[in-house]
Amino acid sequence: MQYIEYGTPAYRRTFLSMLLGSTVTFAILYSPQTLIQTFSKEFTISPSTASLTISFATFALAISMLFVTVFSNAWGRKKIMSISLLLSSLLGILSAFSPNFETLIFLRILQGIVMSGFPAIAMTYLSEEISPLHVGRIMGIYVSGCAFGGFFGRVIVSTLTDFFSWNIAILALGLISLLCSILFWIYLPESKNFKKTDLSFGNWVSGISSGLKSKNLFYIYGLGFLLLGVYVALFNYIGFPLSKPPYHLSQTAIGFLFVFQLAGSWGSYFFGKLSERHSRSRLMSWALIMALIGSLMTLSSNIFILILGLILFASGFLAGHSIASGWIGIVSQPNTKAYASSLYLLFYYTGSSLIGWSGGVFLSHFGWIGVIFMICGLLLFTCVLVIVLNRSLNIAKIENQIEFYS
Repeated sequence: MQYIEYGTPAYRRTFLSMLLGSTVTFAILYSPQTLIQTFSKEFTISPSTASLTISFATFALAISMLFVTVFSNAWGRKKIMSISLLLSSLLGILSAFSPNFETLIFLRILQGIVMSGFPAIAMTYLSEEISPLHVGRIMGIYVSGCAFGGFFGRVIVSTLTDFFSWNIAILALGLISLLCSILFWIYLPESKNFKKTDLSFGNWVSGISSGLKSKNLFYIYGLGFLLLGVYVALFNYIGFPLSKPPYHLSQTAIGFLFVFQLAGSWGSYFFGKLSERHSRSRLMSWALIMALIGSLMTLSSNIFILILGLILFASGFLAGHSIASGWIGIVSQPNTKAYASSLYLLFYYTGSSLIGWSGGVFLSHFGWIGVIFMICGLLLFTCVLVIVLNRSLNIAKIENQIEFYS
């Protein structure tokens, strides 16, 4: 196979394209996070209902990713990703003109469906085209791009909402995303290791079934479900305590606080490099400890301690996601990688929808401390899942060695 090697022009083009693609996807997907308070007031709805602008989009994205794979196997990786980004941007522009909350939700669901083409295929494209020696590193870059996209979307939307309105903010983000989507189509190298298959429902059923047969893959799916769930829950509702005493932060200031997610993006790249030399289970454990400590620090009344907690929490999450997403390519069989990646992302975004929504329920009944205790409980359960996965992988390794020598 002809892989893209680190340091080559094709590698740099892939780096730039993936940065653009992940920026567009996650800017559009999570930009309403800073508007949950705005929607709650403007449409006279509860925080958990307002958060459905996130949950419905992510759930639609999660379900759609299961079906995108069969089209990408027949039509090609680059084409599907490019069309996905362009349609997402156009729907973003259209959603700026939503006359009511119901219309906004409907357009967000459509965005989730068309948006699925990028994240469902990006990891598969990278695992097929990038040299196996550097796939952990480039996966870390991809995850960092996701963090940048989330930050970029939130800052643009929160700032323009303060100065103008949420409609103008969403419109501006849609136009910027459209430009980035065009550049992605131009710069991303064509697939060289992609093997076209017929558009077949039978192939899809066979691939999905293969991705559901491995219990080790199920453990990794569970990691994705819990990791993004707690991450979205924290950042969905952090604006509520920050807008009240003792902080009294404005919408713009809260939006710019998401810059500390970028400071946390070092975790995905750094841990991605470490995964080339160290045990993934040990690195995942450290990532979860970072997230746990960071979440508890957000209970502090000192804004500087809270900000440090956000950095630590974001670093832990992004590092954990980088490790888990890279694990999929290692544990899955070559002919099931695309389907296993789609299933991982199905669980990943379903966690975002369900746990992200649940955070609003905890906030309404128990306040911010209730949200944090929910997050801590789920992070501890994630640690247990890592221990079980590591034990299962070690047993499988020993069994393979016995079979080899017998």
